[in-house]
Amino acid sequence: MRKALAIVLVAGACGGGGEDPPGTDATVTTGWTQLVGRSWTVPPGSADTYKCIRIAVTEEIWLSGFRAIAPPGTHHTVVTVSNSGQQLGEYDCSVGSLDLQMLYASGVGTSELNFPDGVAMKLSPGQFINLNLHLFNAADTQLAGTSGIEIFRREKAGVVHEADMTFVGTMNINIPSDGQPHSVTGGCALNRSWNMFTVWPHMHQHATHQTFQVTKGGVTTKILDNMPYSFEEQGNYPIAPMLLEPGDRVETSCTYVNNTGVPLRYGDSSNEEMCFTGVYKYPAGGILFSCPI
Repeated sequence: MRKALAIVLVAGACGGGGEDPPGTDATVTTGWTQLVGRSWTVPPGSADTYKCIRIAVTEEIWLSGFRAIAPPGTHHTVVTVSNSGQQLGEYDCSVGSLDLQMLYASGVGTSELNFPDGVAMKLSPGQFINLNLHLFNAADTQLAGTSGIEIFRREKAGVVHEADMTFVGTMNINIPSDGQPHSVTGGCALNRSWNMFTVWPHMHQHATHQTFQVTKGGVTTKILDNMPYSFEEQGNYPIAPMLLEPGDRVETSCTYVNNTGVPLRYGDSSNEEMCFTGVYKYPAGGILFSCPI
């Protein structure tokens, strides 16, 4: 997913025309509000198109929930954050147009996400948000829409834990076309403490099941236990906050059935595959991918 996650909101140094650079909206202080979004048009038969927008964070924002704005044609979105801006506003981009700090990701049918009490993410003035939209149109007619994300804004008072998101999984995918189930696995031992509170499985159209497990003191707990997977319903799965400590292991296993006639490998297209579990956790800290992939 290092190459495939791409919702990036970042404000940079290339404004123009005397207009104010795009930035966050200070008029809403609590409740649901759009953080970032952009319109797009995709010609018929366009398998993989990327559209981005980068905006500046102009105020301190505390948020404790996400909703995807994802009309038909939105394959997935990825929102990342950085402390420096490059290209500002809407721009055509690529699968690799990402920053190292994750904020949010969604796929087809991703459900609303609400954090536990006392847990929130923080955005600070001077940061930049980058939204990267992966658009996919297999139809014989043009698609158009507006995609983005909404956040649930909250007051800073009462926030006990600052959270972030990261990914666990693997890019080492090579599934033969034999109509039989095959699995791949990726994971690592943690080098810092986590308190996990939500997991989000992400794979593509040939995936059938995912397992996400943690191992503490030699005891393995399956958070997702060979869970059936549907590309059309990529839900978030809240769990009771679980403390993981340095040395504990996290691991994602993905199962696929390939009837395409050619080997199935890693890639950002719906016709290729991924194997990732998005993990929402606190305290904040770390990067896009917590394990070598």
